[in-house]
Amino acid sequence: MSTYSSLHFHIVFSTKNRTKFLHESWRDRLHEYLGGVVRGLDAVPQGIGGVEDHVHLLVGLKPTHRISDFVRELKKNSSKWIHTEIEQEKFGWQEGYSAFSVSANSRGGVQSYISNQEEHHRSKGFREELVEMLNLAKVEFDEKYLL
Repeated sequence: MSTYSSLHFHIVFSTKNRTKFLHESWRDRLHEYLGGVVRGLDAVPQGIGGVEDHVHLLVGLKPTHRISDFVRELKKNSSKWIHTEIEQEKFGWQEGYSAFSVSANSRGGVQSYISNQEEHHRSKGFREELVEMLNLAKVEFDEKYLL
């Protein structure tokens, strides 16, 4: 018998110290680059978006992927791209990340949420958004790590 899977994850990570590095003038290029990295890691980009201090990705992974390795490679490759292509030498990603499983039936809603980040963040900051996402997913967290 063959192996079949439907493994979709909403991954979120921020710039170091929530610095507003991801300028609107090149942010779309970063999202496109992240999509290429996702494909290069043998995964499927299903939505990529964000604002000046964080990114959201909806990705389809294989059972052989390890999320921690996957995110490490995303950050490493995109950080190098930002340093060389955008010439932002001081740029860095935060150390951690958040990953939420997404059912096949919920992918459309998550894709819409990711594509509307600019509008969403007119009234809500990243920390508030992340706390809502963690609470909705019933993830226990320590406030001191949400600085």
